Amino acid sequence: MIWVAETHQRALLKLSLDGRYSVHADRCRGERFLFLNDLAFAPNGDLYLTDSGILFDELAPGGELNPDYRKLHYDGRVYRVDVKTAAVELLDRGLQFANGIAFGPDGGPYITETLTGNIYRYACRDGVAVGPRETFGNVIEHFDAAELKGPDGMKFGADGQLYVAVFGQGDITVLDPRGAVARRIKTEGTHPSNLLFAAAGQRQIYVTEVSTGALQVYDVDCDGFTLYG
Repeated sequence: MIWVAETHQRALLKLSLDGRYSVHADRCRGERFLFLNDLAFAPNGDLYLTDSGILFDELAPGGELNPDYRKLHYDGRVYRVDVKTAAVELLDRGLQFANGIAFGPDGGPYITETLTGNIYRYACRDGVAVGPRETFGNVIEHFDAAELKGPDGMKFGADGQLYVAVFGQGDITVLDPRGAVARRIKTEGTHPSNLLFAAAGQRQIYVTEVSTGALQVYDVDCDGFTLYG
């Protein structure tokens, strides 16, 4: 199955390879999802899901970004979903546009907060992520409140470094295991949105880039960190 964080339907979808899908979850304890963004499987098989915390039509009425987007109210959330029972649990809320998510070598989830540039991490106890969140690092090179740029999707490398697509900054920022910027891989186009490591042994990442509408490939120094299988 392909698991989809669907923004417009405000639902977590299960999509089969023949194109049929079903809604797996669309709320937590009666509260509807707002803006589902990204998801990742934990080492124990639980599915973690980010909600950016604002309705799409409020953020981009008519498909155009609200010029006052920084003044809007965001209640970004992180959910844990049992894929067998569809039970949804709220892990955290109050983030300024929760976005990308990845699980690290420590077993816990890392979350991007787009409007601040922060990457947060959560401790893991008995295979389950617990709060509160703590700041791991920041990927913004030069902050400008007038510009929309910040971390989007991300993945860990097998070397423990975190590769973060920085939307609006035009790079993949690589953070070392301490959260410091190790290097920046410039992309063709200024709006990389997500990335994926190639098969083991290839030492490449595939990057989705919005401004060029392209899938780009870059050589890196390692394979991807092994994901839940």
